[in-house]
Amino acid sequence: MLVKTKMNIFLYAIIFICGTMFGSFYTLAVYRIPLGKDITHTRSYCPNCNHKLSFLDMIPIFSYIFLGGKCRYCHKKIRIRYLLLEVLSGVVFTLFAVSIDFNIYNMEISKIIYCICGLLYIAGLFIIAGIDKEKMQIRNGVLLYTIIVEAVYIIYLYVLEKQDIYRYVIYLFVVVILTLINNFYFSKKAKNNYTLQIIILAFLMLTFTYEACTILTITCTILAIAIQLIFTSIAKVKQKKIRVNDTEEYKVPIGFYLCVSNIIMLIITNMQIFYRG
Repeated sequence: MLVKTKMNIFLYAIIFICGTMFGSFYTLAVYRIPLGKDITHTRSYCPNCNHKLSFLDMIPIFSYIFLGGKCRYCHKKIRIRYLLLEVLSGVVFTLFAVSIDFNIYNMEISKIIYCICGLLYIAGLFIIAGIDKEKMQIRNGVLLYTIIVEAVYIIYLYVLEKQDIYRYVIYLFVVVILTLINNFYFSKKAKNNYTLQIIILAFLMLTFTYEACTILTITCTILAIAIQLIFTSIAKVKQKKIRVNDTEEYKVPIGFYLCVSNIIMLIITNMQIFYRG
């Protein structure tokens, strides 16, 4: 029993480390993708002095601690958000694995595949949320990545699990049609339709998660947006900065709230399903 407990701790530690590694990649992706820069072949570098980072500079969490939160080369402070995002990613990855009761006692192939696809799906939501929060935009490339992850999982369910996948196929078909409209129709106008991308994102969530989970996600998103608008309005009134017809003041990263809510609801819903009884 003690041996199995230690092995479970080791398993979750590996998942946590994978999460922190993604967290390190996440900051790079959120910065480079909107700029159209390469995220796979170009080495990471310090944003202050542009010096390429060595392997020891990129070890999640430990590099930040050992270097005292400063760049090894220019000695300028590194924003603590990088450390916090690495820790957060590790925690979220671990919580997802725990939520589906993923441990050495039940290492079925179906649970392994779901865990892998689920983590890849969450990784996509993380990047979508980060870019939307920073730039108020949703990148088609990241949406395409999420579509591919979901398509692979649906194929697995049909081929190996022999499950009924009609619901997934219908939702994914809607996603593909809307994505084609967004890419080909709006690309001619040299812009993407943010509202359409939000709809695509919602259908992506319907494709991978449960309907109840998506409904809760949308509900939480609406509440979060309402709260933000209320607090923003109060702050503007106090500062006397409200201007008539000022739409710029009230831009809200809907995709960010959708993704964060969906990750939280997915973990909670999984716990209710896998730990039932």
